[in-house]
This record gives sequence, C-alpha cells and structure tokens, in this order.
Amino acid sequence: MLAESYVAADSAVMSEEIFGPILPILTVKDVDEAVRFVNRRPKPLALYLFSSDKHIVEKVLTETSSGGVCVNDDVMHMPVPQLPFGGVGASGMGSYHGRRSFECFTHAKGILAKGTWPDFVIRYPP
Repeated sequence: MLAESYVAADSAVMSEEIFGPILPILTVKDVDEAVRFVNRRPKPLALYLFSSDKHIVEKVLTETSSGGVCVNDDVMHMPVPQLPFGGVGASGMGSYHGRRSFECFTHAKGILAKGTWPDFVIRYPP
C-alpha cells in the first residue's frame, strides 16, 4: 500500500524552483509515473535520483532532461569543479564551474581572414 503524498503536485511550492530548506515529497506508483511527472513540468535545474536498480537509473537518465543529476546523493554535484553546473530551458542556460566558468562567461570570437586576391567562382556551389 502506498502512502499518500505529503504535498499535492499542483500546490504552490511545486510551481517554483526551491532554494531553501524545503523538501516536498510526492509518492508515485512506479518509475514510469515519476518520469512522466518530471517531463510534464519545466526542466529542473537538478534531478536527484535514489535507486540501486541500474535499469531504473538508466531509464531516468535517458528519458528526462535536467541541468544536472545526482544519483544516490544530493547537491554534491555543485561543489565538484570538474562537473558542469547549470540549467536547461527555463532553469538557465550554459554551465559553469572550473574551466567551464571561463568558457561560459568568455566570448570566443571566430575570425576568418581572406587575402585580397581574386575570388574564384569555383569555390562556391552553383
């Protein structure tokens, strides 16, 4: 028998990103329902998955989209400088930490310089 959710899926706390000591808990009947729940909403900044079943982990990783994922841990992806941190969609764009911070906040300018000699038509498709 499944316990009832501690918070309703349509409650106000579920409509915003949570940056505080709040942990809404919802119950689902199986991993398919959990994946559908995540996919019906805006993409999360982070997704935290707790499971020892490798098939469930693979399913969630391949069938959802989020800024980052922690499997069997929480928020530890944030302090690891080798891991990118950032969102997708409404939760943000780009990623930062370590070298990725430099790449994210630096503009790489592409420059093509061509000589002044004649430009031959054969260089271009018809």
